[in-house]
Amino acid sequence: MQPLSALGMACLLTSATLPAHAMPDVVVLVRHAEKAPEPGSDPALSDAGAQRAQALVKALAGLGVNAVITTQYRRTRDTAAPLAQALGVQPQVIETRRGDMPGHVQAVADAVRAQNGAVLVVGHSNTVTALLAALGGPKLAELCETSFHHAFVLQPAASPVRWAQLSYGAPSAPPEAGCL
Repeated sequence: MQPLSALGMACLLTSATLPAHAMPDVVVLVRHAEKAPEPGSDPALSDAGAQRAQALVKALAGLGVNAVITTQYRRTRDTAAPLAQALGVQPQVIETRRGDMPGHVQAVADAVRAQNGAVLVVGHSNTVTALLAALGGPKLAELCETSFHHAFVLQPAASPVRWAQLSYGAPSAPPEAGCL
């Protein structure tokens, strides 16, 4: 056996002391399900939204989701709740900051990158596609206010990043001009 050179020893010691960089295998991005027409800024899900939240459980069965990220709003938490409860996972809440959508997207992207395995992110019409782009996917239009069926599946560790756009639950209304 040959002795290690000083450079070889430095590389071995450096790699032994660096933490492994976490990165999820799969990220699923969805918008919250349909919200009730309640007044106020934090409505519950409508009956259709509750059904879509259940459809999400079926759509992601077998994926092995081990982390769930939502915002502080009831509609995102309620969309994620059936899956989180079925898996025994406590969702991580990343609070939105009014007027700072780029900062919120960055905070969620950082939280996603800190995970391993499969991650579900439940966001909003103006954050889902921005987060897709922040994680290495394509830059797409925002989701329409009437779009709830989209699921974006991303493999951020792949080179190049792989992604797919899927539908789950009941179809949404046809998109308006300029949004998905």
